[in-house]
Amino acid sequence: MDEQYAQALAELREGTIDEYRVAKADFLAFRVVLLAQEDAQSFRGNAQIGGDVVYTYEPGWTK
Repeated sequence: MDEQYAQALAELREGTIDEYRVAKADFLAFRVVLLAQEDAQSFRGNAQIGGDVVYTYEPGWTK
């Protein structure tokens, strides 16, 4: 599963996909992979009703 998350983050970074939805049940496992990324602060999570989180890649959004 970690490889799937890493692949999704790479695709977000490259612009292959616009967003990636993480189910509530998978959030903690995804978070471990996300925080291991060098540019983790460039990924923006938007919580949805029901507990899912939709991630996008937005470099510099925290500044």
